[in-house]
Amino acid sequence: MYSLPVLVMSAFSASANQPAILALVSYLEHDVHPSIVLDTDYNILAANAAYRRQFGINDNAPLGEKCHRVSHHYAVPCDQAGEHCPMRKAWDSKVPERVLHIHHTPRGPEHVDVELRPILDEQGRVVAFVERLNTVTLASAQPQQQGLVGRAPAFKTALASLQRAAPAQIPVLLQGESGTGKELFARALHLGSLRANGPLVVVDCTGLTESLFESELFGYEKGAFTGATQRKIGLAEAAHGGTLFLDEIGEVPLAMQVKLLRLIESGSFRPVGSLRTVHSDFRLVSATHKPLKEMVAAGTFREDLYYRISGFPIRLPALRERVEDLPMLAESLLKRMAGAQSTTLTAQAQQRLSLHPFPGNIRELRNILERARLFADDGLIRPEHLPHDIGPLQNVATPRRSRNELGELALALEQFQGSRSELAQHLGLSERTLYRRLRELGL
Repeated sequence: MYSLPVLVMSAFSASANQPAILALVSYLEHDVHPSIVLDTDYNILAANAAYRRQFGINDNAPLGEKCHRVSHHYAVPCDQAGEHCPMRKAWDSKVPERVLHIHHTPRGPEHVDVELRPILDEQGRVVAFVERLNTVTLASAQPQQQGLVGRAPAFKTALASLQRAAPAQIPVLLQGESGTGKELFARALHLGSLRANGPLVVVDCTGLTESLFESELFGYEKGAFTGATQRKIGLAEAAHGGTLFLDEIGEVPLAMQVKLLRLIESGSFRPVGSLRTVHSDFRLVSATHKPLKEMVAAGTFREDLYYRISGFPIRLPALRERVEDLPMLAESLLKRMAGAQSTTLTAQAQQRLSLHPFPGNIRELRNILERARLFADDGLIRPEHLPHDIGPLQNVATPRRSRNELGELALALEQFQGSRSELAQHLGLSERTLYRRLRELGL
């Protein structure tokens, strides 16, 4: 919390004088991040130059405005518009609160880490707040040609965790289904860390035998085994000063897990066929789609290794949990595909894609779009360019007993304003069941 001089505190009273306001503005100008002072009714009392630049505001225009009008274009506070507002929490806790928001700026929507600190008077009562904004560069809230993109609540939850973990040294475990973008998240963790200038070394643990895994990770000396005609530096040594990303760590052979644990704990190892000890200083990020806790219980994954790699677990949402991100993801993926011709989805094709459950997640979406664009000679992907099993099922006989249910679903779909996942929760259905019934309706 902030405790400001009496001169500055007088700015919050009804009889605030101009010198006090100027003192408060001068206080904020020392911060390079966009910062404002708010009263307890969301009114902006002071704003620094960085804040005015953030939102393209000239002079003292934001003074007297509601913060949610400037940053979100909302007529009501964030918590009344479906966002998490830190002001209510900070009011009750009287300690700083942080939340990830999407702000509307002249550059378009942006992810912003909002920190709200309460200002207390001499009696310990909250009289105002200082809001400090930090633009999140690890992901975009609009389509882009590289990196993470998304705006759905499930994506924002994962991004908020990533934003917290990135600057730290704590080992991160990325958990999620195949195709959810674990390597992109690992790259974002690396770029947001103090080791961003060092290497990001990816170790794909899938399909590696015990001997191959050891030689890949630790390297080997010349003559260590048949075919070792020269010394090879291992991936653990190559990651020195950067990040070591163990993708699909659940695939590591059990016999190798003890050596991996020793590497993680000490940073030291011996190359195959060598007596010398090599030390490597790296930050560890791991990923898996497997249920490691169940594997620990079954004895196929070491318990000590599990707790060593899972210091900061982050769950990555499946694509079906962030259907509202589908148009943005599709546009981003099409931008990233090779070729000079730009390709876009028609509204009808987007509608068909939105009804698909995507068991292969973003990887499946990329494959579908890669194939469809080969048929889009005029640059427009239409429904007929999509695989036949995407979208509504044709000639499906609807059971007589479910027609009333489908009629109620059609009415709910017409009236409901939220996302597909929110509709499923509202109706008490799983998302897969909702998609199946929507297909039966021909939607």
